Amino acid sequence: MKKLNKEDIPQEVYDLYDYYAHNQLDRRTFMEKLSAYAVGGITLTTLMSTMMPDYMTTATVEPSDERMQSSDYVFYNSPKGGGEIRGLLSKPAGSGKFPGIVVVHENRGLNPYIEDVGRRCAVAGFISIAPDALWPLGGYPGNDDEGRTMQRERSRDEMLEDFIAAFEYLKNHPDCDGNVGVVGFCFGGWISNMMAVRLPDLKAAVPFYGGQPSAEEAAQIKAPLMIQYASLDERVNAGWPAYEEALKANGVDYVMHMYDGVNHGFHNNTTPRYDEKAANLAWERTIAFFKENLK
Repeated sequence: MKKLNKEDIPQEVYDLYDYYAHNQLDRRTFMEKLSAYAVGGITLTTLMSTMMPDYMTTATVEPSDERMQSSDYVFYNSPKGGGEIRGLLSKPAGSGKFPGIVVVHENRGLNPYIEDVGRRCAVAGFISIAPDALWPLGGYPGNDDEGRTMQRERSRDEMLEDFIAAFEYLKNHPDCDGNVGVVGFCFGGWISNMMAVRLPDLKAAVPFYGGQPSAEEAAQIKAPLMIQYASLDERVNAGWPAYEEALKANGVDYVMHMYDGVNHGFHNNTTPRYDEKAANLAWERTIAFFKENLK
């Protein structure tokens, strides 16, 4: 089935998908509301097919890429979280020790897009771990709908502990030089912000369109931040003014980039929310930021 071009999709459809992807609409209601836009030869089936992620053709770094030593699943212990957690550990090619990056998934577990981001970090010269917070429930189930349902069954504070444990695992890994940062998307953006709150030895954090800590929590941040937002993401952006005020009041080192005319999820190249220009620029800035601070 041929998918629609990004430009053929009204902004209202992107907004509906955002509500659906963040559990504000169930699937039935989402489809009912989406049907209003099935006009002019565009069927509901075509709209649904276009909005759902494409994991078959969108990987940018294959697991066998020669720029990596390896990209394999490992297990580590999260005693304050979910117990045993599985994550994808990706190592750059070459010898010696490497700076590390914890890669934090969205609200649906460790899907192929986030695994690809972990490998992107490795080919850029970092050892990365991309944990699956759904592992205590059996792991990412193979589709995002079920993944979102499963993730709602876990406490987000316990999942935060899982990613803090991943930081400790990576920091002490024999192939890591001890300098570790975090990058996360959506739910993972909130986790990235909160890891900056909780971990005084975190070297850098890059939250993409993530929820913000409270003013009291922001006062504890020691790591430099690179904050990435989408201008059309009114839901998340509403929390930025208060967060910025708290960061300024506490002398936190931060930079914020607002990407004009793009939606929440613009970095995710598996859905039509993806914006290639903004995503590439944001990722270039992210890698440069880590290279500057993870040393």
